[in-house]
Amino acid sequence: MKTVFAAARLSVLPLAWAAAFPSWAQTPLQEVVVTATRVAQPVSDLVADVTIIDSDAIQRSGAASVADVLARVPGIEISRTGGPGANTSVFLRGAETRFTAVYLDGVRIDSQATGGASWNTIPLAQIDRIEVLRGPASAVYGSDALGGVIQLFTKRGEGGVAPFVGVGLGTYGTRKLNAGVSGASGGLDYSLGFAGERSNGFNSLLVAGANPDDDGYRSQSGNARVGLQIQPGQRLEATALASKMNAQYDDQFGSPTTDDHATSKLRALGLNWSAKWSDVYSTQLAVTDSRDTYATRPSVYDTETRLRGYLFQNEFHFGTHRVTAALERKQDHLVNDPIDSGRHEDALALGYGWQQQAHTLQLNVRHDKDSEFGGHNTGSVAYGYAFTPQWRGTASAGTAFRAPTLYQRFSEYGAASLQPETSHNTELGLRYAAGPDSLGLVAYRNTFSNLISFVGAGPCASPYGCYANTARAQSQGVTVSGGTRLGPVNLQASADFQNPRDLDNGQQLARRARRHATLGADTTLAGWTVGGALQFSSKRFEYDYLGNATVLGGYTLVGLNASTHLAPEWTLLARVDNLANKTYQTANTYASAGRSVYVGVLWAAR
Repeated sequence: MKTVFAAARLSVLPLAWAAAFPSWAQTPLQEVVVTATRVAQPVSDLVADVTIIDSDAIQRSGAASVADVLARVPGIEISRTGGPGANTSVFLRGAETRFTAVYLDGVRIDSQATGGASWNTIPLAQIDRIEVLRGPASAVYGSDALGGVIQLFTKRGEGGVAPFVGVGLGTYGTRKLNAGVSGASGGLDYSLGFAGERSNGFNSLLVAGANPDDDGYRSQSGNARVGLQIQPGQRLEATALASKMNAQYDDQFGSPTTDDHATSKLRALGLNWSAKWSDVYSTQLAVTDSRDTYATRPSVYDTETRLRGYLFQNEFHFGTHRVTAALERKQDHLVNDPIDSGRHEDALALGYGWQQQAHTLQLNVRHDKDSEFGGHNTGSVAYGYAFTPQWRGTASAGTAFRAPTLYQRFSEYGAASLQPETSHNTELGLRYAAGPDSLGLVAYRNTFSNLISFVGAGPCASPYGCYANTARAQSQGVTVSGGTRLGPVNLQASADFQNPRDLDNGQQLARRARRHATLGADTTLAGWTVGGALQFSSKRFEYDYLGNATVLGGYTLVGLNASTHLAPEWTLLARVDNLANKTYQTANTYASAGRSVYVGVLWAAR
């Protein structure tokens, strides 16, 4: 192995990527995380590599989208074909965007047309918390989690009645309005939120002869989360979220005078019953449903993905031992003329966790049976050892898979013989944490096999080419992260050194850099919380259908942010992105935003 493995599980460190969001504080070791093993665990018990982004970080960021928040997290890069309303890809540890499993309040989000979540449709205004799990997790979640899992949560009501209203203005004619109310009374808790946003945007397509107009967007979203404590240890919760994004774009092959629009809609519904029957045994029963639609006009393209899920999770505690057993069923359906097809997967997942003194062990195995391609087994093992109270080492290995999308199987380019894409990951870790000081390394190698690519004419109906399991890729790298406090100033930094490459031709994978990093500082001054951040990325490449490469130049972005309380219930937020007005591209021929200013005011009852 060329990469020297030395690594750290950075989720429990002062978040080094707070360089971009100075309000991010050290994650308390007693904080509970659910994404790593799908059951609630204190951060201190985790071996997995998890990042937590809390509501204060999201609020103070002034970010335009969920992807902009994630772009500052170690191990994550994004690419986008224009502004926040445009098609967006999220690369976790160099893996394809379809290799990240995405959940919203436990509801699976995916497109069976393109593969992966429609990131531009997930409304940041409704998100209260984000957990990012790096590394394959199919042994827990099944299909999709070759690179990791990102789980988003809406706000849960607590305390008395707490209404809020926020407004903001920014560059490119950006206007935001959001409002809601949350609270709890007796055994009932609730949270409701609504948001609207619009922007004139900027000319996103840098191609001669393309429409030179600005490509703006309009979005509306709402969510509701209601919980009822039926009796001690018994909780029933319902969640609902709806979002609509209408974004202008320029069709490279269309008329230079045509005003093209893409409309994306997301709906996510969940019903969950959790029960603690004794100190030994607890269960969770969940039914989830999501719908992802995408349509373009005046050029007509329509697609709709419907996902339904059923989960029965069991958890047993025997002293220092924890055993989990889950039964899960997933149902996928795609309507994309002339496709109107579906499939289902049934799974059994088992987990075992043990923690005693300096030792932590986590084992997971899962069997998925797909109605189309049959059965698939995955597994993972992770071990952590605390050398001292400050130093801890970890090692893990795991396998993962993604089932072919329904479009890859049943479109005119599809082939019924397609098999799942697979991966095998190994990693080692080392971390140090003492008070405000932290240092971590994480090194990994993730090898992807049986990748689905578009090749020449074959068994499909199209004479122009077919999907086939022909490609191989590998992403290996090292993440370095740390933080400290010098007087009143918090300092944080992270850097990723990676080599995401095609194993067949040696080329660097498209739109992914070999190096990317963040560096930042924050402090309080005269009642203000102020901070600055640098975000760096080295050059990337994009390839045409003949394999010819175009270089996307590296860039460094400078950001500033500040916030203060105007009164106990009033908060002023301000942010400047791309202070130096750097011209750069994350996707070939598509522009990115220049210098942008955002100012917002939030009123929240206390």
